[in-house]
Amino acid sequence: MPHYLAIDLGAESGRVMLGHLDAGRLALQELHRFPNQPVHLPFGRYWDAFRLHHEMVEGLAIAGRRGLRVDGIGVDTWGVDYGLIGADGALVDCPRCYRDDRTNGIPEQLFQVVPRAEVFARTGIQIMAINTLYQLYSMRLARSPALQSAERLLFMPDLFVYWLTGVARGEVTIASTSQFYDPQARRFDSELLEKLGIPSRILPELIEPGERVGTLLPRLAESTGLGAAPVFATTSHDTASAVAAVPAQGDDWCYISSGTWSLMGVELPRPIVSEKSAALNYTNEAGFGGSTRLLKNIAGLWLLQECRREWAARGESHTYSELAQMAEEAGPAARVIDPDDFLQPGDMPRRIAEWCRAHAIPEPKSKGETCRLILESLAARYCQVLEGLEDLVGRKIRTVHIVGGGSRNSLLNRLVAKASGRTVIAGPVEATAAGNILVQAIGAGEVAGLSDAREIVRQSFEIETYT
Repeated sequence: MPHYLAIDLGAESGRVMLGHLDAGRLALQELHRFPNQPVHLPFGRYWDAFRLHHEMVEGLAIAGRRGLRVDGIGVDTWGVDYGLIGADGALVDCPRCYRDDRTNGIPEQLFQVVPRAEVFARTGIQIMAINTLYQLYSMRLARSPALQSAERLLFMPDLFVYWLTGVARGEVTIASTSQFYDPQARRFDSELLEKLGIPSRILPELIEPGERVGTLLPRLAESTGLGAAPVFATTSHDTASAVAAVPAQGDDWCYISSGTWSLMGVELPRPIVSEKSAALNYTNEAGFGGSTRLLKNIAGLWLLQECRREWAARGESHTYSELAQMAEEAGPAARVIDPDDFLQPGDMPRRIAEWCRAHAIPEPKSKGETCRLILESLAARYCQVLEGLEDLVGRKIRTVHIVGGGSRNSLLNRLVAKASGRTVIAGPVEATAAGNILVQAIGAGEVAGLSDAREIVRQSFEIETYT
């Protein structure tokens, strides 16, 4: 019975998941969960990468104490962020969080050197200030000593795999979030970086998801009790892993990977990089097996998470289930907000109220009304993105698959079904971990391919349908 470990890091928490395959079914078990919060220092907002590595190793050790033979380990994380490695193999600066304000106004400065239309034509990526391209350009403008001394750039999952194996490689699905990756050729666009004065020599060698990177370093092999367990480059962008586990059939479906962000899109054999996709600001990211994920990044449940965090700071703690119940009881919202106007951290309830006043719409009067407004606004935004997807691919989308932690929110699922007039299929909740593991299993030869992996998902997890 093959056993795999998925190290799945989100923008709010991380976990180590154990998966085993048996008779065409995948069973998952959470071994270790830990928080992931950026550290806000006077000179920037950082990820606590060393603590995250420590927690990953603790999760591996928990697996080792069970005496299991582990057939694979894979790491997936959020996109765009990275670490820079010096000549001695160590970090030259702690990785920054994409919500750091150092990229404010940077895209506009960059477009004075390389026009916006050219950047999109070369990369096919949605223009967002958080993208790696603008993070690096901000460092170049600031004459960052870290950038000047760096020998290698590793995106977050690649960095953690490097610390596990000693092998520094770049996996294509995470590389494709950077906005200096050519989706047609499936390689880095070194020329774009050189035009901007960013050294392309720091780019890692790229490998495809499913390839074996190496084995645990001897020190970790001993301390975790796992021995020389193989480590795979899975679909290391968490959205790519979630999409690999969408229990879909046919081609009339789209997905929403629902969590801190909502990533809504379709799976295609090739990218769509056109004037229309540029005008709509959609993104083309790499998927498993040479596929393309044509999608839009939407603010997602970040708004609800920030409200919950702010209320907790005031001494008013609530579970997500309690907030969902409050939203249910509040009844329909009179109008909606644009979720993508709220990407920066701050007092989210106050910012929502201010936005409502500025746009002459009724502001929420309670927590329940605030939560209901957020959920209805997300549903409305999904409908807009759905129309754009149909326009770009030239066909009707009849089913919306919602996967990830946000698929637990039955009110949001119902609102999406009602607003869109489509069938909504919710689940699996653990899509990212499942996709991570199944791609490892494909690489190890235990699963034949993506269609077989999705059949395993359909046989293994509960899903709910909303009409």
